[in-house]
Amino acid sequence: MTACSHSQSRLVLLTDPIDCASHQALSRAARLVTHPVSGKNWPALASEAHVIIVRSPIPRSLPSQTCKLLGLVRYGAGVDMIPVAEASKHGIAVTNAPNANANSVAEYAIGQMLNLARKLPEANQMLRSAGWPAARALAPHGVDLRGKTVAVIGMGNIGSLIAHKCHAGFDMTVLAVRRSPPSGRNAFSHTTLDDALARADVVILSCSLSEETRGLIDSRRLSLMKPAAWLINVSRGPIVDENALAEALRAGRLGGAALDVFAEEPLPGDSALRALPNVILSPHMAGITRESLDRIGEQATKQTIDLLTGKIPEHLVNPEARPSIQERLDRYLAGA
Repeated sequence: MTACSHSQSRLVLLTDPIDCASHQALSRAARLVTHPVSGKNWPALASEAHVIIVRSPIPRSLPSQTCKLLGLVRYGAGVDMIPVAEASKHGIAVTNAPNANANSVAEYAIGQMLNLARKLPEANQMLRSAGWPAARALAPHGVDLRGKTVAVIGMGNIGSLIAHKCHAGFDMTVLAVRRSPPSGRNAFSHTTLDDALARADVVILSCSLSEETRGLIDSRRLSLMKPAAWLINVSRGPIVDENALAEALRAGRLGGAALDVFAEEPLPGDSALRALPNVILSPHMAGITRESLDRIGEQATKQTIDLLTGKIPEHLVNPEARPSIQERLDRYLAGA
């Protein structure tokens, strides 16, 4: 079998389009097909795929329905849209790009913190609709970030970057909330979630979605926050009780919020959040920039090619399944 025909015998299925450079690189290693999970041909294509590059939620049943699949490669960092436990049971590798968009998300969080502090969205809208004097009247209501206290909930790659930027760039006091104790010294105070919520001027959510964090920020915890505090969510929508948040904002028990993620995406047209003037909404775009997509594409491409050549990728999300993953790769190589 020639190298060309061999590459065409390997199928990489894309749930959504990817960047051009990655598409071109992968097309030299395999046959690429882009098809939405909701499409009628998805089950047949998925059953034949050797690798699936994931940008949309994958059915929980998929790992048990395919014999050829070597890996699910997340085109991004969060793997909540992949049935990791089911994949592990069947020896299917799950990988992600853990650092590729961390800086992009951190910069987004900082930007929204500045927007909330200086009331920039309101000033922009007021200038356009009511004129200069009305917009300028908002200026005295803005505040400096220096000396304020920020609580960062989740100290992974993204949370750690946010904390560093807040402390080093804005001279803010950082309260860090994390699942496990810190491994070394740093400039941040580590505390409990309830204590951080009560003390912070701004709360930034950067934790992963799990059964433990689903509904983490509920009405009780929102009531712990200062009336003028802001909530910024760059993690996952289901971590926040959106109805409770909308009620707190509507009643003036919270100063404002910036939300990039939602319990249901796209955000429904009748969501109560849309009508609130003290909320900044964006369509799950915090981690998407030209640079981050390049980095994500590079990592996804490398990990896909690793799998197609029988190697366990570097960023393995389910290392506990390594022996069965290796067995599956060995069987694939033996039949290649």
